[in-house]
Amino acid sequence: MSSGKRFECIEECSQCCIEREYYPSVEFGKIGVLVLPEEKDKIEELAKRHDIKITILPRICVSDSKDESPQTIAYQLMGKDEDGNTCPFLDTASDKRSPHGGLACRIYDQRPLACRAYPVINDEPLELDSKCKFCKECGTADSNLESELESLIKI
Repeated sequence: MSSGKRFECIEECSQCCIEREYYPSVEFGKIGVLVLPEEKDKIEELAKRHDIKITILPRICVSDSKDESPQTIAYQLMGKDEDGNTCPFLDTASDKRSPHGGLACRIYDQRPLACRAYPVINDEPLELDSKCKFCKECGTADSNLESELESLIKI
């Protein structure tokens, strides 16, 4: 990449925590944030601690045969709005703000790896989510994405 731009959230943006996509189509509804099995209990405990109602559903299940019970290898944390949008951990009720002025995340330091990886959606070649406001306004970034890449690789 040759842009020379460093990734940083756009001032006052919380779009990635609010808008969800329909996947694979509208009939199936909006997809939630990817939560790995080893993150599921922690996310549920954080919700309890913050007195937040959450819904975590199986996202990817596998088995070796039709007779074997499937094993869940990924879950999804669903949005709290009726239309499937808005992360339940996004603080929409108070005046608290993130360092870039967007709505604050109640679990920012303990957020799922999928949130830590965003806006990186592929590592080879490096690909950023085209729906990210930074990516829309600034094109792409070619530096300071090490922690996002590391999170994506862990996923």
